[in-house]
Amino acid sequence: MFEIKRYTPDKAGEWNKFVAQSKNGTFLFDRQYMDYHADRFHDYSLMFYKDDRLLAVLPAHVNGDTLYSHNGLTYGGLVMDTHLTIVQTVALFREMNLRLRDEGFRHVHYKCVPWIYHRLSAEEDLYALYHECKARLVARDFATNIFLQAGMRWERIRRRGVIRAKEAGVSVERSDDYAAFWTVLADNLGTKYGVKPVHTLTEIELLHHRFPDNIILYQAVKAGKVIGGVVLYVTPQVVHAQYSSATPEGKKLGVMDLLYDQILHRDYKDYPYFDFGRSTEQPDGGGLNEQLVFQKEGFGGRGLCYDIYDYDL
Repeated sequence: MFEIKRYTPDKAGEWNKFVAQSKNGTFLFDRQYMDYHADRFHDYSLMFYKDDRLLAVLPAHVNGDTLYSHNGLTYGGLVMDTHLTIVQTVALFREMNLRLRDEGFRHVHYKCVPWIYHRLSAEEDLYALYHECKARLVARDFATNIFLQAGMRWERIRRRGVIRAKEAGVSVERSDDYAAFWTVLADNLGTKYGVKPVHTLTEIELLHHRFPDNIILYQAVKAGKVIGGVVLYVTPQVVHAQYSSATPEGKKLGVMDLLYDQILHRDYKDYPYFDFGRSTEQPDGGGLNEQLVFQKEGFGGRGLCYDIYDYDL
């Protein structure tokens, strides 16, 4: 039997230490990251103990009679100790579901941690979802990633962009000054899609301050002016492009090609994976942005699915 406890702020140190040592956790599950938007989500994260040893945590929040894991994060799901077995995982879901049912929950909305983020294989939860919970797939988002050691050749249009940007005098530099790039990003998203960045400038500056080794900004600069940039989320297995954008001038000059040339071929060439993120426009993963996918595939990217499941209690 598992002892299941609700997360409370006094357990932050224990939670963060566990996530750092887990087989599939990333800094997105650190409470200093999760709690930056705690006012938007009613936290209902759970901690699972066996014989007084913490074996798993579930980042989650509640809305009505549904437990979500977790709408404020790019991915979610059960974060597991390296010693948690498949038999224990199935039992964990069975016991968690009984508790949730007793507490009035009727549904669970479950995001998965994509496999490229696992330090060790960690899909025991997928087996339990299907066989114990009778979960159904309700959303499948499409992302593009690169297995960097495979060394796929860039398409000609991307290689030409690097040359064009260099000839125009564009330089690439790391920076802690997010304000200039956030103007570029907000203008581009607003003009093209009618949306704003998920994070405000204040929020991304706060998160960078808390995670300076994990959240990193690259900027493309011409004549002292920022005309493009990429914000990276760096985790043990994956370098992820959280945000990327360029001004109309930057797009014309091929600055995104130059930025990714620096990131993929130099600074992070020894990492296992690079994740460009999603290329879809609808909540269930529909609305594939073909132009965006074409750009990512030109860098050697190939398909990765982000899955979401629902089940009734």
